[in-house]
Amino acid sequence: MDDARTEGDEVPPVDGTTSEKRASRGSLVTLTTVIALLAATGLTLLGLGAADNAVANFDANSWVWSSGKGEVDRINGITAKVDTRQQVKDARNHDLQVTQNDRFLILRDLQTGQVTAMDLATLQVASVMKTMPGVGVTVVLHDDVAFVIDTTLGQVRQLDPRTLAPTGDMLAFPRGITSGEFDGKGVLWLAVPQEGTVVAITPGKNGESPKVSRTVNVAPPNHDLALTVLDNGVAVLDNTAGTLTRVSGQDKVDGQKGDAGTTPSALPLTGPGVLPPRSSGGPIAVTVSADRHVVVLDGERLVEFDVPGSGALQPVVAFAGHFYCADPDAGVVYEFDGNGKQVNQISIAAAGGPLELEVREDHLFINAPDGSTARVVDDKHKVSNVDKYQNEILGGDPPPPPPEPPTPPKPVVTVPGPPQRVNASAGDKSVRLTWRKGRENGAAITKYVITGGPGGPVEVGANQRSVLIEGLTNGETYRFKIHAVNKKGAGPDATSNAVMPTSDVPDPPTGLVAKEQPDGTVDLTWKAANGQGRKIVRYTVTSVAGGTQTPVGDVKTTKMTVAAGTLEYGTQVAFTVVSVNDKGGGSAPSEVSNVVIPFTKPGAPGNVSAATVANKQGSVQVSWEKADDNGRPVTAYVVKANDTETEVTDTSATLSGFGDDTAVTVTVAAVNEAGSGPTGTATARTIGKPTVTFTRDTSDYNSVSVTFTPNNKGGTATCKVAVSGAGSKSAKCTTSPITMTVTGLWPNGSYDYTITVTNAAGTASVSRTKKTSTMKATTICKVASYCKDDVWAYFSPSQTSTAARAYGDGDTITPVCGVTGNATINAEPYGGKKSNKWIGYTYSGKREYFPWAWATLDGGDDIKMLPAC
Repeated sequence: MDDARTEGDEVPPVDGTTSEKRASRGSLVTLTTVIALLAATGLTLLGLGAADNAVANFDANSWVWSSGKGEVDRINGITAKVDTRQQVKDARNHDLQVTQNDRFLILRDLQTGQVTAMDLATLQVASVMKTMPGVGVTVVLHDDVAFVIDTTLGQVRQLDPRTLAPTGDMLAFPRGITSGEFDGKGVLWLAVPQEGTVVAITPGKNGESPKVSRTVNVAPPNHDLALTVLDNGVAVLDNTAGTLTRVSGQDKVDGQKGDAGTTPSALPLTGPGVLPPRSSGGPIAVTVSADRHVVVLDGERLVEFDVPGSGALQPVVAFAGHFYCADPDAGVVYEFDGNGKQVNQISIAAAGGPLELEVREDHLFINAPDGSTARVVDDKHKVSNVDKYQNEILGGDPPPPPPEPPTPPKPVVTVPGPPQRVNASAGDKSVRLTWRKGRENGAAITKYVITGGPGGPVEVGANQRSVLIEGLTNGETYRFKIHAVNKKGAGPDATSNAVMPTSDVPDPPTGLVAKEQPDGTVDLTWKAANGQGRKIVRYTVTSVAGGTQTPVGDVKTTKMTVAAGTLEYGTQVAFTVVSVNDKGGGSAPSEVSNVVIPFTKPGAPGNVSAATVANKQGSVQVSWEKADDNGRPVTAYVVKANDTETEVTDTSATLSGFGDDTAVTVTVAAVNEAGSGPTGTATARTIGKPTVTFTRDTSDYNSVSVTFTPNNKGGTATCKVAVSGAGSKSAKCTTSPITMTVTGLWPNGSYDYTITVTNAAGTASVSRTKKTSTMKATTICKVASYCKDDVWAYFSPSQTSTAARAYGDGDTITPVCGVTGNATINAEPYGGKKSNKWIGYTYSGKREYFPWAWATLDGGDDIKMLPAC
């Protein structure tokens, strides 16, 4: 496999044995190579213009997906703020793969398969293309080169990232490859589990075809392989053997035989491990997701640590000497130092799903695609929060954070159960074995071991359950044993049927067609195989997806329905069929079928919650996390409450028209091509008409204070105290006793007031009467020689008017008003003051006036406390 595999090539396996025949193909099956250049693509840019972008690209930044908004957001790593937004038409609440470098941004919508390319130099959408939806196709990018990889069919095509137009010929590999990435030198790496190899692909230049520049054996055939690219080369995790192999990017090293830099290391894995797409620097972190255990290989140094909590983890990412591990169920990223000691826990409330971790330009970007926030971590491990959303645009507030998931009990782990339905079909000097998965018994199966052939035990990956055993003798009877292995050890054997290799084998079936059905099943049909004179007694069907081969069953006819739940919804899958005759002879596998994406009704919406709408009568608001689409885009959510039904495309809705103070039970179901899925349920109560309870009132000369307790009945209420003939005071109601004071009143008065509590459902009120404090005026005349005739009151505020009566020192009157006179009276020498103000009072039903200069008022002697006469 040292030469390029262009379309139509017959690619021999690396061990030199005869390969299974693969028919040539004229074009990619899953890719539409007609490219649409669009003037208006339905993407709308918000934020920086193209002139600003040249500067922005020098900063550390990363484009991240915001599912609830249906937009990609560029986060500036220095400021930890979103500086540019781009809406993606018809992609809201979809899952998008984001591939980027400093020059291009490529988006692939998993629900629709649409690929969109944007040139970051101009911030313009350059082109779009269609791929088959679902998991199985990936797009990778380096400098000015892109590749689209179909892992199911093993097809790789180079694209121009500006136009998405194909460049040169397609490369073809055995079906079920493992997609990789570009290393730091611009070499694309892939794994071919059927052959136990990794492949280096060098992009073509100036319109030339890409080439397979290197093929390296890293494992026996049919082992489960995972990749992480390095600054120069790739690291390959062999989950079947529990080893990690570094493959250098160079071909040879002086004086070294074989492949340069190929260094296998045994790892203490407790189950299947996962790797991040790339590992920059020295350490390579392997995450045993199910066991929450991490093994780090840093040169010759091995570090192990456990991650707290429960549930499956995402691959650990190494950054700036620390390790970051995402726990999507808990919405947490754990940070560990270089020795595996936990040093931080980064919480991301309402993450709503998986977390994306990417290292770019000395910053780690952590994104919650289904949430409203992201995080930026600098190379000093300082964490900054990023608010991706703004209220009132394209979705408003996110749903409230989900409750903490319960901690499941630790499973009892034992060795796995025996494989199920082990089936052997004879070929010419070969036997094809297929089997169903054994019971895991608390720990993931890491491999299967096959015995019974002449070459000793054969180990294959846990996902490679269709294996061809070659080098057998025709006419000799074989019986194979297979057992599964997990971290507890080897389970019991399962034994195949007796089988005798023979050259008397039928032809493979032809015309294999797959058709997915809305109920989650997949219908397969094919033409009857030519038995070459013998009777065909059964057909064995195997599914093929990225990196896996799994038997799905045997039938006697030329059609099969794969049961719902057998295949992963939303993931591309193809099939092969082997015909078996009455002598047990099995054909070569058929040509691979068309690729389908199994689907069924969507899952239930997650964390459905309902809440009172505090400012709207008869209304509740319901919100939820998006449902699993199960292979087809969710087109709407049906929200039902009492006798109302509403369809929405968002993940929240406000429902109205219910009675006051009424409990409303709401159900939410997602809808896709297959129909309506199971419901999530929540209950909330509408607001009721408020009530108010009077507690007490107090007064002074110029104000009344009222204390009362409002009951808002769930609404946002306004409390008001209004005094008749005076002012009022309003404030937002609280649910505890509240005191409100109305000022601007006058002494010696009796005032009616009303307390009101108002919300969107109505008003409650209480009316009462309160008197203000009684004020007295005390006359003053301290010099007896002057005051022997006392001080006189008058019928008008003037000493020139008719005198009314005389008052002595210490007499009191009850004032009702104050007024300015026509002259200033100076009573300072006699204990009074100098003033032109007069006090009005009532005597025998008539208004009389007394000089304020000869009196003092209660409460501070301030005549402004009295109303004007």
